[in-house]
Amino acid sequence: MYLSIHFRTTVWALLLAAAGVTGFAAKPNIVFILADDLGYSDLGCYGGEIQTPQLDSLARNGLRFTQFYNSARCWPSRAALLSGYYAQQIHRDALLGVGGGNQGVRQSWARLLPEYLKPAGYRSYHSGKWHIDGKVLAGGFDRSLDMKNQGNFFTSRGNSIDDVPVTPPPDEKGYYATVATADHAIACLQDHAANHAGRPFFHYIPFIAPHFPLHALPEDIAKYRDRYLAGWEVIRAARFARQRQAGITRTTLSALEREVGPPYAFPDAMEKLGPGEVARPLPWDELTDEQRRFQATKMAIHAAMVDRMDQEIGRVIAQLKAMGVYENTLILFASDNGASAEIMVRNGGHDPQASPGSAGSYLCLGPGFSSVGNTPHRRHKTWVHEGGISTPLIAHWPKGITAKNELRHTPAHVIDFVPTVLELVGIKQPTEWKGEAMPAAPGRSLVPAFAKDETIARENLWWLHDRHRAVRVGDWKLVAAAGEPWELYDLKTDRAEQQNLAAAWPQKVQELERVWQRQTDSFTELVQKTLASQPRSKGGQGKAKDKSK
Repeated sequence: MYLSIHFRTTVWALLLAAAGVTGFAAKPNIVFILADDLGYSDLGCYGGEIQTPQLDSLARNGLRFTQFYNSARCWPSRAALLSGYYAQQIHRDALLGVGGGNQGVRQSWARLLPEYLKPAGYRSYHSGKWHIDGKVLAGGFDRSLDMKNQGNFFTSRGNSIDDVPVTPPPDEKGYYATVATADHAIACLQDHAANHAGRPFFHYIPFIAPHFPLHALPEDIAKYRDRYLAGWEVIRAARFARQRQAGITRTTLSALEREVGPPYAFPDAMEKLGPGEVARPLPWDELTDEQRRFQATKMAIHAAMVDRMDQEIGRVIAQLKAMGVYENTLILFASDNGASAEIMVRNGGHDPQASPGSAGSYLCLGPGFSSVGNTPHRRHKTWVHEGGISTPLIAHWPKGITAKNELRHTPAHVIDFVPTVLELVGIKQPTEWKGEAMPAAPGRSLVPAFAKDETIARENLWWLHDRHRAVRVGDWKLVAAAGEPWELYDLKTDRAEQQNLAAAWPQKVQELERVWQRQTDSFTELVQKTLASQPRSKGGQGKAKDKSK
């Protein structure tokens, strides 16, 4: 089926080109900007105090989705985003008995969006983090900056351009990864305008920011240096009040879980980081002065990283406007998971004498201010409670979205990106690839929600990561942390997951558990079948048990 679409589209394009006609002008350009470890409330337009005027402007002139989900972790979310399948379906997150995860390699039929778009005339560009198995250009992209060095924002060492490792100059100075990501994106757009102006483009821009280590430019840190000394309870309450006023949330604020710390324990890191570090979201007034300053400084650096990312997004937007394509470009912005409670020291280590936020330091946000980032939700990155899987989604497209400053409350997921783009472009989702059958894709197009606030019909949304598991059917959500019993919540009235209804509704628990298990079993069967029929190839990045990303 795909090959026939490819053939017809290519012939049509060649005929138009021969006649001197650019047949792709009406097709929208697509820009997807992905943040890394950004919390649900970190943007100004989602209740935050961090200065994000560029993203706030996109939201003010477009849409904000209030119940958009990711896959709780960087590599599963990226696989789902670009493939349109749950990461577990394509061996990019673990299933019991069949492995998968960061080391897993996609099946041969599990293609990425650029390969679907190419027959429709699109060029595809990638600028930033990759963290998907295989090389970038092999995934259909025409140009790429692969930010493989995720442990030092101040050097290009370890990165690749078009899958070729870069060689930084011996006296490398003035480098900052967030700025370099935007520089590459702008260079790709300028080249497109000069040499491919008649063709539409897809540009995937996954910033590393604000993922740890907390590295930021001094001038950006200075803007927030004392902003967070009021403490996480005060900042969190203020964010929640703004969310309620804007209609972003309709339920309560989750309680701080003082017994819940980082998802993985690194006792040596706590020793290296010193007495200012705190591994639990204790009441602010229980902390020492040293701890309060240390925590507030970490949050200031996190804010600076978000602020700088917004500034660089502004430069990309300016380039789109300079090219005259801004009006017909769908810009989407999201995060790959919730804010992170992790605390660790890696890469070049941590020098306690180094200025916080500099290359010599290695700091992580931790559970206190991660809880602020995920306001009003519960838990953090890696968990599949709402705090781990909820993300902003901003959609802006002047030519295609007439709504301005409106909210969309439909539940949706990163698996919906591919079907949304394919509908906009006019491509039917393929059911086979080069003669190999493809399973039905689980996502739904969000195009109807661009027009009005309506719920996109679907059977369920499903999660499994690090043995944390969840399923959502309608407004009911069944969720369990690893090794813990099921919890049941009515998200219509309790998205903060504060009133566990499992004991009161045992039949509903059983009903949703059957849904979760049926989905899990079908994914396991799929992976077992494809692994048995295909040789296992190498090429996954990292290790399946790597807790570092």
